[in-house]
Amino acid sequence: MNNVHETSKSQQFGLLPRLNRRQRTLLVILLAVALLFSVLSGALLISNDRLATNLEWRNAAPSLEHLFGTDWLGRDMFTRTLKGLALSVGVGMIAAGCSALIALVLGLSAATMGEAVDRIISWLIDLFLSVPHLVILILISFAMGGGIKGIIVGIAFTHWPSLARVIRAEVMQLRSAEYIQISRRLGKSRWWIARKHILPHFIPQLLVGLLLLFPHAILHEAAVTFIGMGLSPHQPAIGIILSESMRYLSSGMWWLAFFPGVSLLIVVRTFDSIGENLRMLIEPHHSHH
Repeated sequence: MNNVHETSKSQQFGLLPRLNRRQRTLLVILLAVALLFSVLSGALLISNDRLATNLEWRNAAPSLEHLFGTDWLGRDMFTRTLKGLALSVGVGMIAAGCSALIALVLGLSAATMGEAVDRIISWLIDLFLSVPHLVILILISFAMGGGIKGIIVGIAFTHWPSLARVIRAEVMQLRSAEYIQISRRLGKSRWWIARKHILPHFIPQLLVGLLLLFPHAILHEAAVTFIGMGLSPHQPAIGIILSESMRYLSSGMWWLAFFPGVSLLIVVRTFDSIGENLRMLIEPHHSHH
C-alpha cells in the first residue's frame, strides 16, 4: 500500500523514474561528450578578431563583454582559453593515439612472440615505469627542439607502459582459451591468432585505455609548455597562457590564471569521466542493472 502511495505521489509531482546504473552511465557519457563538443566547436566558430591587440580594453576584469576578462594586451581571455583548450585537446588526442598504438603492438608482441621478446618488453616497461613520465617527456621534447612535434613524440613514448602491461596480462590469460588452442592445433600462425582472435577482444579495452590516456597527455602537455619546453609561445596553448599570467597575479589580475586553469581541469576531468564510465559499460560486473 505504501509503495502504491509513493508511486502515485511521484507521478503526481512529475518525478522521473529512477535511472538504473547503465542509464546513469550513458547519461554521464552523453553530457561529457556534449561538453567537449561545445568547447571544440566554440573554439572553431569564434573569430580570431578578439585575439588581436586592443590596448583600450587591456587588464579589464570579467564582465558581460569579456566573460574571462582581458589580458595586458587587451586580448579576450575567453577566446584565448577556448583556442588553447582546442589546441591542447588536439595535441593530446594525437599523442595519446600514438601511445596507445605503441602499447598495443608491444603488449601483443610480449604475449605472443615467445619468452625472449616477453623478457625484453617487460624490461622496457619496468624501465619506463621506474622514471617519472614528466622527466622523460621533458628530455625528449628538449632533444627534439620542443614544439608540437616534440610534445607528441615525448608523450607517445612515455605513456604506453601501463596500458602495454594491462594488454600483455590479458593476452596471457587469453592464450589458454580453448578456441585459441584449437587454432594452434590447426597450424595457424601467432600473428593470425593475434589478428583474428585476440585483437577483436581488445578493441573495447583499447578504446577505454585510449580515453584514459587523454587526461594525462593534456596535463603533461600543459605542464611542459608551462615551463617553456613545449609548444611555441606564439600558439594559444593553455600552458603558455598560465605561464604568462604568473607575472601579473601579484598585481591583482587573478582572472588570467583562474579561468584558463579551471577550464583545463574541467576538460581533463571530463575525459577521465568518459573513460571511467565507458569502462563500467564494457565490463559486465560494472554494468548490471
